[in-house]
Amino acid sequence: MDPIFFNRLFSIRSESVFNELAIEIFRFQATENEIYSQFVKALKIDAESLSDVRRIPFMPVEFFKSHSVMSGGYNPEIVFSSSGTTGMVQSRHPVKEVRIYEESFRKGFEFFYGDISQYTILALLPSYLEREGSSLIYMVDDLIKKSNRPLSGYFLHNHSDLYEAICTLQAKKEKVILIGVTYALLDFIEKYSVNFPELIVMETGGMKGKRKEMIRAELHQTLCEGFGVRTIHSEYGMTELLSQAYSAGDGIFQCPPWMKIGVRDMNDPLTILEYERTGGINITDLANIYSCSFIATQDLGKVYHNGDFEVLGRFDNSDIRGCNLLVQ
Repeated sequence: MDPIFFNRLFSIRSESVFNELAIEIFRFQATENEIYSQFVKALKIDAESLSDVRRIPFMPVEFFKSHSVMSGGYNPEIVFSSSGTTGMVQSRHPVKEVRIYEESFRKGFEFFYGDISQYTILALLPSYLEREGSSLIYMVDDLIKKSNRPLSGYFLHNHSDLYEAICTLQAKKEKVILIGVTYALLDFIEKYSVNFPELIVMETGGMKGKRKEMIRAELHQTLCEGFGVRTIHSEYGMTELLSQAYSAGDGIFQCPPWMKIGVRDMNDPLTILEYERTGGINITDLANIYSCSFIATQDLGKVYHNGDFEVLGRFDNSDIRGCNLLVQ
């Protein structure tokens, strides 16, 4: 990526700059991305004359399952793939330059939590560790290394070691983030009781077929009681993206400056809804420049006036996936 563009992307601080860059990326992708180009043309949209970000079309996320979604020809440095039960078609995301993803998740984490070196990162992600191609594991690997703390690391099924690490870190008054897949966090607190109010517990969503789905309020209350914390943090990301949104509690997510959420009418996908109305979540992820930055997900949600958003479930007959898609 051109260094000037790279710097522009991760220094966005205003809506006008975001919109300007979004139009620029849209025109590039509408020309250089074969799948997205066909989609735009089928909607009879003239990419060169489009100047209003509200008219940019959002490509169905399902295309990542059936096509190589790439803007420009390249050999990807890495290919991320989605999780899924046996027989399900996985999404594949070929990434041209992995440094874009690294810059996105590093700056995104810093935007919400500050300097990674101030934290010990404990990861309880068995389902992700047991397969290849997880973008979440790539991110957590890097955060663990960047934290450079002796107790940072993964805990597969060794819950006793995790409990010991948490107790040690609490006694030392260390800043700790425990990031875990939902069912594994529940498994842990069934065996161990923790009372660590300063601990940041971050669930990545999904029961992965291991447990019955729970409504968010019930799940978070259970986790709060099990870890002795007031709120449960959450991470919202997916294979098809290079950016993440975070929630510091109550299921209310915020995006980094180069990512934005909109909501579309469920019966008319080209119609964008007003604030606080429930519909399909559209994601603009400007870090996805060499893929597709404008994705219509199968998630249901609502957006508030300040840009914060909630995830309220999934469309009927959608795949169950592990990226914070809890039944509400």
